[in-house]
Amino acid sequence: MSISSAPSHHTDEHPTDDGKSAFGKLVVLMVTAFIDMLGLLMILPLLPFFAKTLGAGGAVVGLLVSSFSVAQLISAPIWGRFSDKYGRRPALMVGLGASAVAYVVFAYADSLWLLFLSRIVQGAGGGTVSVIQAYVADATRPEDRAKSLGWLSAATNAGVALGPVIGSWVQLFSKNTPGLVAAGLCVVNMIFASRYLTEIRKPGGETGKAKPKGSREAVMRVVSHPSDAASRLILIYALAIGAFQGTTAILALFLAYRFGVTEATIGYFFMYIGVLSVLVRALMLGKLVDRIGEPRLSRAGLLFLAAGLIGLSVSPNLPLLALSVGMLPLGTAFTFPCVTAMLSRVVSSAERGLYMGVQQTFGGITRVVFPIVLGVAFDTFGKQSPFWISATVVLATLLMGRDLERYAPRKAPTPAS
Repeated sequence: MSISSAPSHHTDEHPTDDGKSAFGKLVVLMVTAFIDMLGLLMILPLLPFFAKTLGAGGAVVGLLVSSFSVAQLISAPIWGRFSDKYGRRPALMVGLGASAVAYVVFAYADSLWLLFLSRIVQGAGGGTVSVIQAYVADATRPEDRAKSLGWLSAATNAGVALGPVIGSWVQLFSKNTPGLVAAGLCVVNMIFASRYLTEIRKPGGETGKAKPKGSREAVMRVVSHPSDAASRLILIYALAIGAFQGTTAILALFLAYRFGVTEATIGYFFMYIGVLSVLVRALMLGKLVDRIGEPRLSRAGLLFLAAGLIGLSVSPNLPLLALSVGMLPLGTAFTFPCVTAMLSRVVSSAERGLYMGVQQTFGGITRVVFPIVLGVAFDTFGKQSPFWISATVVLATLLMGRDLERYAPRKAPTPAS
């Protein structure tokens, strides 16, 4: 199927499940995503400390962190294509199994190459983020997808908030314990998903239609056809999330410079962002999507994100800093679920997993590039420059979303009788 810039409402086939069944699947996916993120964030804050005990410097630690994103961006479209062909459930189970193996390797890693191996295997398994998103899109009506994806991301943000705390507790028992506990959570997650998560789509369906694209073809089409609706949505997502993640990477350095924040207090800022993210996505997102629609809400989110970045860089005191930082979770909550939901509308169900994987690939590239670029800007052009650069990039994406209303009507079109 060719993704063109023409309206493509015919791709918004409704799921066969009723509302109650769809909600049940969403709850299972939320629990699965929460447990998965809980295990990941138990490990991630401990990684630099473990690496340093093995003789790693700052550059090697940076490579360790980015190796996950590199493996994820390579694997995401492959997992998406796999799930389109064989079903969402098998892809998710294989990905969770890969994560369990990676955590065991991490638990017993006694050399840097084993740490790298664990991160690469974990990142390859982490490509299933796109599979879960495609699962949600399959299970919900088009007009409910942004709300459902918001609930899903609220669950993952809850895992982000709790994971580091639990990781800090269990590492007191032994160095091996966090990895083993995270692996155990993956096994529990696999058992839970295998029992309660059923396949919603027929693997290899829609055989009467044009042959779906391969991963390489889909990735290259985003570059060669940037004006296509799918390409623009993927680029909006990638640039905005790269700008956000890039500034998050140097946020601690900036706050230490401007407000004297230390290792003992930086966690409160991230907890503040995490709690707001959960509340906004769980309580506000669905109502606002129903009221103003996904395209307008995503543009409002981009404005909130840019305003928060600029405000953060110029805040003279803690109250204004709190206000500015609070705009960041508003911006991300309004932007990313809406953009992903719109992407699910403009591609066929046969390619939904593939294109959501491509979205994660481009997002992975920017999550690798932006921290490096903004870190150089922080050292070279001034402490405020990363936030102004990121805000400019975010505002520029508004031009890409200028006419998205025709791809995402506020109510699903009525099927012809």
